[in-house]
Amino acid sequence: MVVTAFSPGVYVRLDASMRRSGAVTARNVTALRSAYWLLLLSGFFEPLLYLLSIGIGVGKLIGRIPIGGGETVSYRTFVAPAMLASSAMTGALAESTFNFFGKMKYQKTFDAVLATPVRPMEIAFGELWWAMFRGALYSGAFLVIMVIMHLTSAGWALLAFPATLLVGFAFGSVGMMLSTYMRSWQDFDVVATVQIALFLFSGTFVPLSVYHQAWLRAVIQISPLYQSVALLRGITLGRLDLGMLVHVAYLAVLVAVGLVVASRRMSKQLLK
Repeated sequence: MVVTAFSPGVYVRLDASMRRSGAVTARNVTALRSAYWLLLLSGFFEPLLYLLSIGIGVGKLIGRIPIGGGETVSYRTFVAPAMLASSAMTGALAESTFNFFGKMKYQKTFDAVLATPVRPMEIAFGELWWAMFRGALYSGAFLVIMVIMHLTSAGWALLAFPATLLVGFAFGSVGMMLSTYMRSWQDFDVVATVQIALFLFSGTFVPLSVYHQAWLRAVIQISPLYQSVALLRGITLGRLDLGMLVHVAYLAVLVAVGLVVASRRMSKQLLK
């Protein structure tokens, strides 16, 4: 009886909240300009160039890489999933840091949005959907390239795509959270430095086993990009195991924490 009495009301409120979040995302779609599409496309080429130059070029000098269980793969096959994860990270962070900060601090876009029934959590969720769209755009295109280059099969690529969306959600929510703490554009230099460090030291170009210090391996393993790379590498190589649930849970927690903190910080800053 309790479920019967309250479920319709809960459903209506949830549906209304999702519609308002969708309106925030739709606002970003409407605001697109041709020059912005060029910016979107430019972000796709960076990981692709890394794959072509390092994965293929340097890969000819390195040979095959062990991936456990006595199996080895070509270096470009090893690097490609890491570039896929980096592509999803780059797209999501670009929208949820610089663009989000500009709309909140300088353009005052969210002040205008809050004049409507939309609430801070719904703004955060709508902006996160938009950040994920950019990450999904990069990831989908990159997966097509991987299939064409025979770095994975079409079936594993289809399975990997939802995982790239989770990666985009995770980095997008963390990016929004960090943006609420930024005071000026100069603070984003720290974000860029951390992003580069993650890119270089997350099992991206070499296996974790090459780091002989136990403490360094532990630091790398708790980084969000390492968790993303391990998840996508396992899927695209067809090496599924229960350990992947740990990667999924880790990224899901990042989504939840980032959304909650970002919405609360936005409430304090915008609802004064």
